[in-house]
Amino acid sequence: MKRLAFQVVVALSVLALAPMTWAWLVSSPYRTDTGDAGWPARVPAAPVALVLGAGIWGEQPSTMLRTRLDIAGTLYAQGKVKALLVSGDNHVKSYDEPTVMRDYLIARGVPAQKIVLDYAGFDTWDSCVRAKKIFGARAVTVVTQNFHLPRAVALCRTAGLEAYGVGDDSARVLPGPTYFYAAREFLASGKGFLDAVVLDSDPRFLGRYETSLDQALAAAP
Repeated sequence: MKRLAFQVVVALSVLALAPMTWAWLVSSPYRTDTGDAGWPARVPAAPVALVLGAGIWGEQPSTMLRTRLDIAGTLYAQGKVKALLVSGDNHVKSYDEPTVMRDYLIARGVPAQKIVLDYAGFDTWDSCVRAKKIFGARAVTVVTQNFHLPRAVALCRTAGLEAYGVGDDSARVLPGPTYFYAAREFLASGKGFLDAVVLDSDPRFLGRYETSLDQALAAAP
């Protein structure tokens, strides 16, 4: 009986770790972080930076989201990307992540015509699928935090995007929230694996093709 119980525990542990292991293996060659000043040189050029939402405080981005936006702004300023697709939650009128993200970027010198808003990026899988199917992206640089980066890159690549990822080590300034979200990745990776690999599910909102990203890429810098 004890042996059977041990085998069950081992089997459950393997199942729990499998989605996170999948994300790490799929994304391993396609990610870097901003741990040193030379990080932009390691990032291959891509048409689009896909910036994933990370919470807002009223009309200001959260600390984690602000860091993501700063990274995306650097990628644009250094010619690593030609347009920014900001994808976040706007499920109610009073909570509008993409607009806050756009306004922050414009205030720091990114031209408005180079920023595209996805108002239905309710989770990572939705953002990746919508980037490809709704906005027509083919290759993107995904911008997020290190704890989220393997899942984000793996899901975008599974969605059919040629995706590379850049992450920030938020543990340096936000250790508590970072460790909490890193622990949450066990569950989030399981959901992502189910959505992307097992079910190949559609995002919550799909809709018609939008030309806004095409226009942003064609706009003069």
